[in-house]
Amino acid sequence: MTAPTTTVSTAAFVPGAPPPAPLWSDVARGIARENPVFVQMLGLCPAMAVSNMLTNGLAMGIATTFVLTASSFMISMLRKYIATEVRIAAYILTIATFVTVADLVLAATFPVTSEALGPFVPLIVVNCLILGRAEAFASKVRPVRALADAVGMGAGFTLALSTISAIRELLGSGSLFGVNVLGPAFEPWVVMVMPAGGFLTLGVVLLLMGWYGTLKAQRVKAAAA
Repeated sequence: MTAPTTTVSTAAFVPGAPPPAPLWSDVARGIARENPVFVQMLGLCPAMAVSNMLTNGLAMGIATTFVLTASSFMISMLRKYIATEVRIAAYILTIATFVTVADLVLAATFPVTSEALGPFVPLIVVNCLILGRAEAFASKVRPVRALADAVGMGAGFTLALSTISAIRELLGSGSLFGVNVLGPAFEPWVVMVMPAGGFLTLGVVLLLMGWYGTLKAQRVKAAAA
């Protein structure tokens, strides 16, 4: 009778790499538990600057998601060939290449939105979310996991910008996607389309998230008692 054998993974261990996890977990983490804007507070500059209209917020989110997924996948593919001493420069060069592609495509297909976003599309190069994911995740895992993480983080970033933009446009202009939905009797809150409106909206959303988290923890504690 042959004794049962135990299968041992022969995959090389990478120091500092995230522990193995299902791909769906990598995607879901960026959308909710580690949302770039609402939890990690990353990429707040474009979130505050271009979120006065839902169209602008959605376009910025999609452009950032494209750059994040493409650069994370490429950096993960090349991680074994990039020298440690020049890795940051290599990451920025890779990110800048895809930012140029996103900027040109946006200008060619949606010139009005491109003009409204102004310099904030080229400034995706210095978005700390993209460089942070390249350094902390994509450079340490295989391409499929890097792609799943980037898709989740990009979706979470787009969701956050769209949420902030929808609230600001609705209260600041009474419209969504430029279509009036609150009627002519609504008096627009001018402060909501100004930069201060972005900080005010983000603060209210974080306050509601904190209140819900506390309420949920209290219910779990009461159920366990």
